Amino acid sequence: MNKKKFILNVILFLIFSFFFIFFVYPLVYVFIKSFYINGKISFSFFPIIFSNSVLRTSILNSFEIALFTTLLTTLLSLPVSYMSVKFSFRLKGVLQSFLLVPLILPPFVGAIGMKKIFARMGSLNLLLMKLGLISAPIDWLGDGGFLGVILLETLHLYPIMYLNIVAALSNIDPTMDEVAKSIGASRFKIFKDITLPLAMPGFFAGAVIVFIWAFTDLGTPLIFDFYKTIPVQIFHMLTDINENPAGYVLVVFIIIITLLVFLISKNFFGKKRYEILSKGFVRKAEKELKGIKKFLFISYAIFLISFALIPHIGVLLVSLSKDWFGTILPSHYTLSHFATIFKNHLTIISIKNSFLYSSLSTLLDIFLGITIGYILIRTKVKGRDILDSFVMLPLALPGIVLAFGYLSSFSKTFLDPRINPVPLLVISYGIRRLPYMVRSVYAGFQQLSKFMEEASYSLGGGKVHTFRKITFPLISANILAGALLCFAYAMLEVSDSLILALREKFFPITKAIYILFNSVSGGFYVASALGMVGMLILTFAILIGGKILGKKFGEMFRV
Repeated sequence: MNKKKFILNVILFLIFSFFFIFFVYPLVYVFIKSFYINGKISFSFFPIIFSNSVLRTSILNSFEIALFTTLLTTLLSLPVSYMSVKFSFRLKGVLQSFLLVPLILPPFVGAIGMKKIFARMGSLNLLLMKLGLISAPIDWLGDGGFLGVILLETLHLYPIMYLNIVAALSNIDPTMDEVAKSIGASRFKIFKDITLPLAMPGFFAGAVIVFIWAFTDLGTPLIFDFYKTIPVQIFHMLTDINENPAGYVLVVFIIIITLLVFLISKNFFGKKRYEILSKGFVRKAEKELKGIKKFLFISYAIFLISFALIPHIGVLLVSLSKDWFGTILPSHYTLSHFATIFKNHLTIISIKNSFLYSSLSTLLDIFLGITIGYILIRTKVKGRDILDSFVMLPLALPGIVLAFGYLSSFSKTFLDPRINPVPLLVISYGIRRLPYMVRSVYAGFQQLSKFMEEASYSLGGGKVHTFRKITFPLISANILAGALLCFAYAMLEVSDSLILALREKFFPITKAIYILFNSVSGGFYVASALGMVGMLILTFAILIGGKILGKKFGEMFRV
């Protein structure tokens, strides 16, 4: 074995060891604790879970939220995805950019604005009653917030479905449509028999993300006070985590469902690999969208964007209102809540903590992302294919599962989050966002010709010199794009923050928002202002990241 191969094997071993300790071990620990009770193997808690009416209802609710959210995101995104790929029109780029706006506001924060607008005495009902269209308030949020959760999840997640479908449709060889047309096939038949089947792998890549995200979301149901979901039930069991195995069983149930969805998608639809991109083909020019079709499509896109902006507008209005109650819009506006952010002890600590945790986790992602990206595309070392699949699993693993695993498996160790959660918060943020960095760096290596590095070697440049002078500068834009996304999403991570940060001095921004939202002394308004700050950070990251990565930006949200 030569020196280079030996070093690569050592690096690969260290990376797998890191993942084993901080990814595999916590999950295995949770499995053991759910089956190994009172010193013996037992399955007794699984029947109890399904016989308990509250837990059974919570399981059904979580499934319904995930299924309805996936269905609605598909219905919303499919028309705009198809029209965006097949047709051209003025302001197309502007509309496409605005379609991604919901990504900049996590549903955890957006729920604050949604509640203010759609509550029984919210803006919408007050407006309709003033216009005489209704005589009594309508429960728009439905059954204690159930409909509100689905609606907000849908508005936040449809861009992920849109990005995946657009990526799939863009890779279909246009000559296939032309051949079908030449033999008399109608546009609908072409869509049904050619376009749709070829786009299915891309659709299911987005559907997996949407389903798992909606199924395991913790923050949105908490803000809506809709407690009968699996994640919220797990969250409420954290106080007696060591005495009550039911929490472990629920986490195992989530893991099983997540893995089933992931494996079904990969094995059933992943095997249907079509050669949808002919080598060297030139994409046919997009057709000009005109007349009534143009009017209908633009109207639909504007309606969708406007509706998706409701949570953002709601949060903005709450953050600027002095005292908003019983009126359609705030009667007085103020910037004092934003000033409070930089005066309040809790918010100052949370901002400092979030910047620290996110910065450290981003540095971890940069180091691991560059290393893994290089191994995947520049080497043939054994185990890299396993690494390629393994490193993407955190996208499919819910944050609540990893956080619960950390809280239980590292209890009473030097990493116990009850004593100091900083190391595990940094690692959990890093692992959950690592796929973004790996995909971004991987794309950079793909675009960088290997001949440039080989030319440096032939002129006497060593590995370090070549990487520092050639490779790194040429992929630095991709590293920046990945780093910005990792940083921004870590700043607004919900599940890990709510579960692992147990003491005020360690609270990140999202935990502070949750505490402020539930306080009785005007914290509702400060929480909204803090959410707006987070939204601005995420906006900047997505705009820069999307600009750098271009069409490959959608691949960041694929399992």
